[in-house]
Amino acid sequence: MSKIAVYFPGIGYHCEKPLLYYSRNIACELGYKDYRNVSYAYNAGNIRGNEEKMKEAYEALFSQSEAELTDIDWSEYDDVLFISKSIGTIIAASYAKKYGLGKARHILYTPLAQTFLFAPNHAIAFIGTADPWSDTDEIIRLSNTNHIPIGE
Repeated sequence: MSKIAVYFPGIGYHCEKPLLYYSRNIACELGYKDYRNVSYAYNAGNIRGNEEKMKEAYEALFSQSEAELTDIDWSEYDDVLFISKSIGTIIAASYAKKYGLGKARHILYTPLAQTFLFAPNHAIAFIGTADPWSDTDEIIRLSNTNHIPIGE
């Protein structure tokens, strides 16, 4: 069985920070020898709470992600795992939807509310109770509405 894991970080949270670093190690132990760390940048200052800047950031990061993943032939893989953090959860969910990767499974670390607009399939979510980017109660409600198990 061929497996690939793809890591979508948050803004200011790269793939070598603990959540994604240790997730990659665990995934490798579970047979995900092929992996891709998506790397993107957006430097327009503080975007939290600013709907317009958030949309601009999403569009810029999504475009960068598409460019980084363009060489992957998804049909070569029996098992696709997207592991994402914060705004990366929106990028991963929308990428899977746009490219018809319904078979992709998702691990969503501190998802944002917009993530659920793309209804990720086969997902599990984790959120801290003091995440400044997310309304914890709203994320729990959205997870439950979308039948996505969530851990706090």
